[in-house]
Amino acid sequence: MEHPPSLPARIGDRPTWLISRTFARSSGLLAAGFEASGHGLRSYHYRLLAALEEFGPASQADLGRGTGIDRSDVTGALSELESRGLVERSVDPEHKRRNVVTITPAGLEQLLELDQVIDDVQEQVLRPLTDAQRRQFIALMTTLLTAEDQSPHG
Repeated sequence: MEHPPSLPARIGDRPTWLISRTFARSSGLLAAGFEASGHGLRSYHYRLLAALEEFGPASQADLGRGTGIDRSDVTGALSELESRGLVERSVDPEHKRRNVVTITPAGLEQLLELDQVIDDVQEQVLRPLTDAQRRQFIALMTTLLTAEDQSPHG
């Protein structure tokens, strides 16, 4: 594999470097896809809507943990979604200090539209790969993300 002259060869073949560069590329494509969609939403909005659609009403804290979004960012993102009528927040009758968030019919419709944005970005990211390579890539990435840390330093 050839590297730009400014990149030392000992870096360019490292999985951590390749993963970080792939992440940067895919994040850029994702941001551009959401921007071009004209919805004014971002990938974290999509994650929240997708979690609510798949798992049902949830507390803000559970949404943050399940989607990997920081709790303070969840609050802001949900406020944006609520102002657009895409989610509703109500007080949890069992825990008065906790809000339960529910996706609205408009939120579900928006989620379905955003699915196309996500699908288009996936296609851009994986375009150089064959179908078999795509399946293998996804399987390998899933293995890396779900494996327990076996290192003696972990």
